[in-house]
Amino acid sequence: MRPRGLPPLLVVLLGCWASVSAQTDATPAVTTEGLNSTEAALATFGTFPSTRPPGTPRAPGPSSGPRPTPVTDVAVLCVCDLSPAQCDINCCCDPDCSSVDFSVFSACSVPVVTGDSQFCSQKAVIYSLNFTANPPQRVFELVDQINPSIFCIHITNYKPALSFINPEVPDENNFDTLMKTSDGFTLNAESYVSFTTKLDIPTAAKYEYGVPLQTSDSFLRFPSSLTSSLCTDNNPAAFLVNQAVKCTRKINLEQCEEIEALSMAFYSSPEILRVPDSRKKVPITVQSIVIQSLNKTLTRREDTDVLQPTLVNAGHFSLCVNVVLEVKYSLTYTDAGEVTKADLSFVLGTVSSVVVPLQQKFEIHFLQENTQPVPLSGNPGYVVGLPLAAGFQPHKGSGIIQTTNRYGQLTILHSTTEQDCLALEGVRTPVLFGYTMQSGCKLRSSVEHSLGNTVLDSSSHRLTGALPCQLVAQKVKSLLWGQGFPDYVAPFGNSQAQDMLDWVPIHFITQSFNRKHFVLQDSCQLPGALVIEVKWTKYGSLLNPQAKIVNVTANLISSSFPEANSGNERTILISTAVTFVDVSAPAEAGFRAPPAINARLPFNFFFPFV
Repeated sequence: MRPRGLPPLLVVLLGCWASVSAQTDATPAVTTEGLNSTEAALATFGTFPSTRPPGTPRAPGPSSGPRPTPVTDVAVLCVCDLSPAQCDINCCCDPDCSSVDFSVFSACSVPVVTGDSQFCSQKAVIYSLNFTANPPQRVFELVDQINPSIFCIHITNYKPALSFINPEVPDENNFDTLMKTSDGFTLNAESYVSFTTKLDIPTAAKYEYGVPLQTSDSFLRFPSSLTSSLCTDNNPAAFLVNQAVKCTRKINLEQCEEIEALSMAFYSSPEILRVPDSRKKVPITVQSIVIQSLNKTLTRREDTDVLQPTLVNAGHFSLCVNVVLEVKYSLTYTDAGEVTKADLSFVLGTVSSVVVPLQQKFEIHFLQENTQPVPLSGNPGYVVGLPLAAGFQPHKGSGIIQTTNRYGQLTILHSTTEQDCLALEGVRTPVLFGYTMQSGCKLRSSVEHSLGNTVLDSSSHRLTGALPCQLVAQKVKSLLWGQGFPDYVAPFGNSQAQDMLDWVPIHFITQSFNRKHFVLQDSCQLPGALVIEVKWTKYGSLLNPQAKIVNVTANLISSSFPEANSGNERTILISTAVTFVDVSAPAEAGFRAPPAINARLPFNFFFPFV
């Protein structure tokens, strides 16, 4: 019997909420220790009786005050705990695991548990196993993890985004209001079809990363190997995803003329849509055709006409010529996500029964329009003869600032045949990796401690007149350091400017030497040499070691010069030197220790037989 005055639909809804409320009330409260926060149990709705045990706190309703601030306690998070009330293998954070279970673990499947990785600073839990203890123990460590990215969330000040809004539960008081505000509960087949059709239509008329490239008939096919080494032609080419794959084909040489994947037209005939679902098409243009003979020699054709595979009988065996061996796509796009140009290059060859099955190679690269690639000094390690990448940090916490001229980032004096420092002032020589260099010049000037006039003789490029010691020292320093001497050097040839923590700082050292036969009070300290020492090491595999810079030192050496008598000139020798020192540790061949076999088995290994 239903109560009087209540519609049948309301009675059904109230009955459903009663069952949900009964199940929800049975959920106990979860308390997080160490962070002074408590997660309330799921809220119960309505006035129906529940099976909640006595003493369990009831969560506040929608109108019982503000919601509790949600706090993610990483100490109780466990993403690998999949089986309730049962230990999951290699799940070190599973609270159901004991020391007996740890004895059969090989490693922690989830060694680090963190919250939101976008925060600048957050708590992290590190799990590990101590196999030296008997029985083995789980090691739990709570640490503060710092996000090295410069784009991170420092604090969340939008509190409504931290939790979900509690839905308003229908009852006899607000049922009519909810029915008016909602769109109803009907769903027919026509509306479902129209809804799914709208979902298939892209929201923006542009290509996004990873979206398949559309053609006039379907999509641009990029053959690749999936589960085996055999080529699969139904693999779509994705926007901005550079790929280079090799796969094999099992072909019948007698039917090579009928196989589409061996023909140039199979790859050059499709027309790519400029943007998804548009009528503008971009044709694929064949840029080059290279013919490979049976002895692996390559010959480039003058024309780019489409050739078809042809079966040729050569005595007792057959050959198939003009077979596609390599395909290289080069697609040009704009920053608005439009494909503007599509180029294609082929390598055709001759196939005999000896080389069956056939191996093919496919590549696709994307180039942005009106941009030039950034030159590198190595990838990743430095290449001998290329300039060192260097820059300076304008303020603490910022990235590295570099000049656009990579040959002007770290420079020294440029030597000339006249060895005149003022003849080519401002002309510098770049520091090249692996090249030990030395340069110098001469500066003719008179030096005294009293102030005087400074005159530059343009004919002889010398400083005339009485110059104070301080002004001459500043002039010499500007010649040695140049304009904008850097503070940091990139450890690798392809180091990014935003990865400031990886860059190597330049250590500046100043040394002074006094000559014994000069009286100290009658001498002038002038910089005479700049010595740059670059220490590098071999990094990575012994088969292909990469050059990595680990330390850079700039040593400015000053010497004492006597005062020049009135009208006398003195020639000051200025020199710079760069040395590269290999500090690589000697490689020692080693072998990995054999694994220790632990014969312990889980307690339920023979279940249900024992």
